Order: sequence, then structure tokens, then C-alpha cells
Amino acid sequence: MGEPLQAIASRRLAGTVTLALDNARYQRNNTVKALAGELNIELLFLPFYSPNLNLIEQLWRFTKRKAAHSRYRPAFADFRAAVQQVLDGVSTTHTDQFSKLMTFNFQEFDDVSLLAA
Repeated sequence: MGEPLQAIASRRLAGTVTLALDNARYQRNNTVKALAGELNIELLFLPFYSPNLNLIEQLWRFTKRKAAHSRYRPAFADFRAAVQQVLDGVSTTHTDQFSKLMTFNFQEFDDVSLLAA
């Protein structure tokens, strides 16, 4: 993790750089945190579970609730057919319910300069 931090610092960007990271153990250790502090890099750790950042999680939760919740399916083929039926109906039968579920509830940051890797 030290090399990527050094590479970012070598660009000599003005001000503090904020680096968004997941919660991998190797990113959260004290050595990485200390190096980031020395290099004027702020580490922003994403939540451990953040379904709003992964919209497929929302789709699966909706599908699971419609196709499987409190329902017995005697064979895998029945389960598969139920899932397929829900997915086929997302843009027709379930449009209203699904659109309410798929909210773009993201944290926004003002005046942030972005650097593409």
C-alpha cells in the first residue's frame, strides 16, 4: 500500500488529497495511516456494508423478497423460474415498487478535484 501512496504524493498536488478506500485490513494498519499522514493524504474508508454503492445489492434484495421470502420451492427449477419471473417484470409489473427502491442516496462532496488513476 506504500507504493500507491508514494505515487500519489509524487504528483505534488496542491492541498490535502483524499483517497477513498474499502476496509481491507492491509489498508487500515498503522503503517499505512502514518505514511498517509506524512504525505498529506487523507484516508476515507467506505462503510463495511454499503448497498447504496452497489446497486446490484438493491436488485437482489428486491428479487429475493419477491421470489423467495417465506415461500417454499420444491425444486431448484421452481426457484429459478420465480427469480426469472421477477427479473422479467422489473421494467413492467414491478416498475413502481422497484423505482422506489433504487434510490441514489449517495454522499456528495463539494469542491473536490478528481484525479483519474
